[in-house]
Amino acid sequence: MQIDLSRYRVKLAETEAEYAGAQRLRYRVFVEEMGARASPEEAAARREWDDFDPWFDHLILLSLDPAIADPLDRVVGVYRLMRGEVAAAGPGFYGAGEYDLAPIARSGRPCVELGRSCVAREHRGGPAMHLLWNGLASYVIEREIELMFGVASFHGTDPAPLAEALSYLHHEHLAPADLRVRARAEHYLDMNLMPREAVDGARALQAIPPLIKAYLRLGGFVGDGAYVDRDFNTIDVCVVMDTGRMTERYLQFYRRGRGRQA
Repeated sequence: MQIDLSRYRVKLAETEAEYAGAQRLRYRVFVEEMGARASPEEAAARREWDDFDPWFDHLILLSLDPAIADPLDRVVGVYRLMRGEVAAAGPGFYGAGEYDLAPIARSGRPCVELGRSCVAREHRGGPAMHLLWNGLASYVIEREIELMFGVASFHGTDPAPLAEALSYLHHEHLAPADLRVRARAEHYLDMNLMPREAVDGARALQAIPPLIKAYLRLGGFVGDGAYVDRDFNTIDVCVVMDTGRMTERYLQFYRRGRGRQA
């Protein structure tokens, strides 16, 4: 699966340099920009990783700019993807440490966990994220995946400034009961912090990160409760997307994505 344009290429990582480049980009974004904690080994290498990495497929966006000398710096966008059958045969899902994913397991439907999505600062605001999503569309369609899910983050660990945004998600975008994953009891942060009538939807949306808003526009729901991830300096929500409940706009997006396959 490759999507070639004049400036970029979207593909699954295959080489050691591509894997290392994905981890370097994650370090730049999550550690250097967002304040996530890094081990001494990660800091020395300027790469962010965990024990789940070998089990994921790493969807990367490569810059084709010939001026980039270091091959690791060519990776300017990344998503990591774990299919249900891989999780079952290996370590389980990363998100299971934050959420009870039993509703997804009970569904028995083909699924993929999404995570560690990021784009290099200098490539934001252009086509980079759209190209990554086209690559994700190809991945999902080729493997006949029906459910996509994963944690998505607000920056910071204090829920008070995010009360309206979290309440908006709870009141307006809570997942249907059959797919309503729940933050684990030991980590559960109630998102129902304000009554529905007190929430200003337009103002709440301004406080929601672009990636989460994009998931919502494409038919996504959120699970019950949020999770405060102090290691990553974030408050996480679990987003679930069901291809069987997609809006027509969402379906058209995926058809366009598939049409761009090389």
